[in-house]
Amino acid sequence: MSHRKTNLKQKSPGQQEINTLMAMFERGRYFEAATLAETMTARFPQQEFGWMALGMALKQMGRDVDALAAMRKVEALTPNDFEVHFNLGILLDGLGRQDEAEVSYRRALQIKPNYAETHYNLGNTLKGMGRLAEAESCYRRALKIKPDYAEAHTNLGAVLQDLGKLDGAVASYRRALAIKPDYAETHYNLGMALQDLGRLDDAVASYRRALAIKPDYADAHYNLGAALHDQGQLDAAVASCRRALAIKPDYAEAHNNLGNSLRDLGQLDDALVSCRRALEIKPDYAEAHYNLGITLQYLGQLDGAVASYRRALAIKPDFAIAHSSLLFIHNYLSDQPAAISLAEALRFGDLASRKARPHTDWRNVPEPGRCLRVGLVSGDLRNHAVGYFVEGVLAALASDASGRLELFAYPSYFHIDALTERIKACCQGWHSVVGLSDESLAQRIRDDGIDILIDLSGHTAYNRLPLFAWKPAPVQASWLGYFATTGVAAIDYLIADPWTAPEAEEAHFTEKIWRLPETYLCFTPPDGDIQVSALPAISNGYITFGCFNNLTKMNDAVVALWARLLQAVPESLLFLKTIQLGEATVRQSVANRFAAHGIDAGRLILEGAAPRAELMAAYRRVDIALDPFPYPGGTTSIEGLWMGVPVLTLAGERFLSHIGESILKNAGLPEWIAADADDYVARAVSFANDLQRLAALRSGLRQQVLASPLFDAPRFARHFEAALRGMWTQWCNQQQGQLS
Repeated sequence: MSHRKTNLKQKSPGQQEINTLMAMFERGRYFEAATLAETMTARFPQQEFGWMALGMALKQMGRDVDALAAMRKVEALTPNDFEVHFNLGILLDGLGRQDEAEVSYRRALQIKPNYAETHYNLGNTLKGMGRLAEAESCYRRALKIKPDYAEAHTNLGAVLQDLGKLDGAVASYRRALAIKPDYAETHYNLGMALQDLGRLDDAVASYRRALAIKPDYADAHYNLGAALHDQGQLDAAVASCRRALAIKPDYAEAHNNLGNSLRDLGQLDDALVSCRRALEIKPDYAEAHYNLGITLQYLGQLDGAVASYRRALAIKPDFAIAHSSLLFIHNYLSDQPAAISLAEALRFGDLASRKARPHTDWRNVPEPGRCLRVGLVSGDLRNHAVGYFVEGVLAALASDASGRLELFAYPSYFHIDALTERIKACCQGWHSVVGLSDESLAQRIRDDGIDILIDLSGHTAYNRLPLFAWKPAPVQASWLGYFATTGVAAIDYLIADPWTAPEAEEAHFTEKIWRLPETYLCFTPPDGDIQVSALPAISNGYITFGCFNNLTKMNDAVVALWARLLQAVPESLLFLKTIQLGEATVRQSVANRFAAHGIDAGRLILEGAAPRAELMAAYRRVDIALDPFPYPGGTTSIEGLWMGVPVLTLAGERFLSHIGESILKNAGLPEWIAADADDYVARAVSFANDLQRLAALRSGLRQQVLASPLFDAPRFARHFEAALRGMWTQWCNQQQGQLS
């Protein structure tokens, strides 16, 4: 407590009393100081020193409410005293009375406008009230007065980060660290900003520096784990989360992230335990409900997953990725009517629209024949199924449509691999949008003059669908990465083909359907020289059916039908290979599900995931691939065809369940499309009983599909360019109509 000038006239405390009281403060004897100060206020109630001393002592003792009452007495006695209003602001803010704290700080600034700490404290209060732009101004005023104020640089960085101004946040944190290099919290905050920017190596380095200064910093261990997870260093991520929990056992966020990393390691039972522990600690933790849903979905427990997603949304209604996951899981449900999925998608679209401020005018010149700028927004321009499909197409467009189309990519995922680099080489513009707000990204797209903006993710991971509600481009479309309506009214078109979106089903979509003439998919042949093998049944003496799709697609109806098929083809085996089967309990669960239909575990081959080359080689052990339903294979089916393995699919009633039909019709294999469950079994039996026919098909199937529309990138690119030109021409005609 600082010495204050005091009225020493009659009825004022003497200097000896003042000195004694100050000595008690210096020694930390706050109870005795409060007792003496209380006596002083009783004797000299009109003198501010005793009340100030009492307030400060009570504050040190944690009795903030009593301290406030004492400070209000000081305020009444000395209304123009800067220190009184400054200390009142601190007390009020600590009590959560931020509106009153703001008043006190502003009064202090009227008295002493150039006191940096007051601007800083006011900034903290405004930040706590969510008034970020005002808080930013306060921190900047504090720094103008006191440029080497490390804490103000740090908190300015935090506000800029919350405002989505990540580059500015990084700069502020770095300035703070130049002043105060051993400030662990700033290294930690810098790590978070860098992580939001997708600069994972730099983020990891910042977290490690924070931990070098403060080894027991649980938050830094937790966020280091999150960054390591995003880098794919899953074992290290698990270790970091466990270190955070060793320091802070009830750290719900660390339990949640531990669950994420365990799930991605295939340790699904342990992942469930971690997610549920997070929710025991923090029952209204929306992100943990969401991640529990993801894990349950991996395990095929779809009802539980749906319940978890809905709980996350009940807690956090604007949780876009949880809403997308709820929509995505509809695709696994065999009894889900298209109308229900459409209604849920419309709810998503309505929320996105309400949060956006859509553009209604564009600077794009409405000339039908000019060179078009086409933007691609995707989280999957990498070693991912979408990457496998777009690589050849974009290369063909870059080569054959040069001067007519310019490609701009907006990747929403931070990881870059060799496939990313090849895709990037096809584009005139490449802008990572990791960490950018929808509003900032919309402006970036407008600044780039994009004519047609294409969503390649739909309701899958790392999507930026809410961006499209801002309508940054005059024409917007969805293609490839999803297989149902997005529900976003500002997306004009969904690119399909005659098989996936027949006219009778157009009511399932909010978008207008633009059909390519043959296929909406075009696959890039895999790297490597993996030869097609001879039909394994010839040497084995039995048929091996196979499915390498995600286990979540194997609903009860699929299990029942495949069990019928195995019973109809004696001695045949079923080979399943996917990530979930790396877990022993999952393998046992699958065996139990088939046993309930009379299929012995000895007829099942159950294997976990493998790198792509090994997965492709595993097709050498499969005679006939089986498509699940209503969610069939896409990438797996085409990879199987490339490896000489035909796939038996079941015709469906919506875009998703038509994908197998589209692939097989374009591959020249319409006889492998079953009309219903009985036909599915009958065709499987017929094919399995004709090994010579199967062997002949296998020997020439790769050449057959390579010559088909499914692999003809230049042909597909011509169709795709014509579609884009048609969309653009329609928009140009609409503009001319409005002008006339």
